Amino acid sequence: MARLAIRTGLFLLLASLTAFAADAASTATVQFKFDFPGSNPAHYEITVQQDGHDYYTSNGDLGNSTSPDSTPFEFSVSDKTRQEIFQCAKKANYFTGKVDSGNTKLANTGAKTLVYKDGSHDTSATYNYSLDPSVQQITNILQGLSTVLEYGRRLTWFHKYQKLALDDDLKQMEERQRSNTLGDLQAIAPLLKQIADDQSVMRMSRARALRLLALAGK
Repeated sequence: MARLAIRTGLFLLLASLTAFAADAASTATVQFKFDFPGSNPAHYEITVQQDGHDYYTSNGDLGNSTSPDSTPFEFSVSDKTRQEIFQCAKKANYFTGKVDSGNTKLANTGAKTLVYKDGSHDTSATYNYSLDPSVQQITNILQGLSTVLEYGRRLTWFHKYQKLALDDDLKQMEERQRSNTLGDLQAIAPLLKQIADDQSVMRMSRARALRLLALAGK
């Protein structure tokens, strides 16, 4: 009886792990990779998943740190942005076929790669510029999101090591928000709340974080 119980338990555990692996493999994912040597950041990757678990990696500068932090920055975009990203991917036929314009006379704006994965797709395309409106839209969304996430990386570093430096970046973010050049603030809403709630941060910086937080998701 004891052996039967152990075998039954092992079987159920194996079945559970197999189901979990299958669910993970079938989770729809859009990934955006950007490479442009000489820019800051010169490389970054954004991974947006249908289940709400999103990740960002970058080699962008972090304050006075001499070595970029490549630790994935975890975030979650707003439902609206997530829906737009996956709608664009669908309209762009999940990045199959011709994506790059093929116009070699255009200025190089960085190598961009879009990847789509789910239970029945594993497709990708690399381009400099695309004529496809859906690819253009998703590129704008994800590049704007990268701008927000770079601030998120820097604010995280400053909040931990150099709190007086927070205000400059928060001020820049407010200016970008007014000029509509900042992406989905919902992605860093938890971080903005941490800064706003931290009594050791300058009052002006906390006020800026609160104003930005009020705009998150809108």
